[in-house]
Amino acid sequence: MTSLTENAGYPLAPSKSYQVCTRCIMDTVADQSISFDDDGLCRHCLRYDKLVSARHLRGDLGRDALQALVECIKAAGQGREYDCIIGVSGGVDSTYVAWLVKQHGLRPLAVHFDNGWNSELATKNIERVLCNIKIDLHTHVVDWDEFRDLQLAFLKASTPDGEIPTDHAIGALLWKEATSRGIKYIISGMNFATESISVPEWSYGHSDWRYIKDIHRRFGSVKLKTYPHFSLAYLCYANVVRGVRMVSILNYVDYNKERAKEILCNSLGWKDYGGKHHESIYTRFYQGYVLPRKFGIDKRYGHLSDLINASQISRSQALAEMKRPPYPEDLQQQDLAYVSKKLRLSPQQFEDIMRAPIKSFRSYRNLYEPVQLLRNTVNGLRKYHFYPR
Repeated sequence: MTSLTENAGYPLAPSKSYQVCTRCIMDTVADQSISFDDDGLCRHCLRYDKLVSARHLRGDLGRDALQALVECIKAAGQGREYDCIIGVSGGVDSTYVAWLVKQHGLRPLAVHFDNGWNSELATKNIERVLCNIKIDLHTHVVDWDEFRDLQLAFLKASTPDGEIPTDHAIGALLWKEATSRGIKYIISGMNFATESISVPEWSYGHSDWRYIKDIHRRFGSVKLKTYPHFSLAYLCYANVVRGVRMVSILNYVDYNKERAKEILCNSLGWKDYGGKHHESIYTRFYQGYVLPRKFGIDKRYGHLSDLINASQISRSQALAEMKRPPYPEDLQQQDLAYVSKKLRLSPQQFEDIMRAPIKSFRSYRNLYEPVQLLRNTVNGLRKYHFYPR
């Protein structure tokens, strides 16, 4: 039996006997560590069923919990210019969060991490939306030589974690802006309904500064003087000592991505940019070109399976989407030329990177076990309502 990845025209990774979930589209090629129960449900769907009631509140229950949370945020922010921080990228999730917090009368400061890869449309979306709903913006612009060096180091490390330099820095920036300004709440666009599937082999390192440092030590050449970062000890300090909380506000509402887009387009002049996270040129290229061609990873498996579990699309719609390329071939070639030039890589140098033997984060120093312990601890606190969802 062939896999969905093969249908999309990408090389197959060696796999065990092929099996696909009976509910979503995750299979033994997309996730080689996947397992199934006797009814053919994959471990991702079983995890979703187990956690959804603790992570996602719907209907009246969600409205009541959100109102109580909003009152806590307002009370904690009394006397300050802002009562919460939101991260903005120009994408649908973070933009909807900006609209939602204003609907509830909160006073957010928007924080944007400019890593040099914003699409023109993403930049316009940020400017247009924040101007329309009157939210102040703080933008952190990277030192390009440092950031380019770190991105190149991850490409040379040959792991599928090439987006970690951006994802880690965004987290660091939000935590440090909150602690330095005395703001107790960070409102995140992460949500369980459309982002619940997690496969460490697809991407790891969001909170692991030791892993990032080791990659840079081995493959980098420019000292990281200004790159935003945080350790697990700082994360504990921000939460325990300073009392800062990260809140996934979309877990308190009936978040539907297509309805959110309609609201943003019709009310705020926001414009759609296509695929998930395609507001960034590098993310579009990394997810749509590098990951599938080099690592055999197509994150649409996870994104579409999440939407199936959230009843926002049907399985047949997801299967039809997987028969298309991740994004148009002509745009992939444009991005290839643009990214190579911006990273100062010749065509041969980029080809050498694409053909280098594949490694994983386990090939480098890391803090995987402590990170998982911290993650499980926070999820346990959420279950018993000691930490916001």
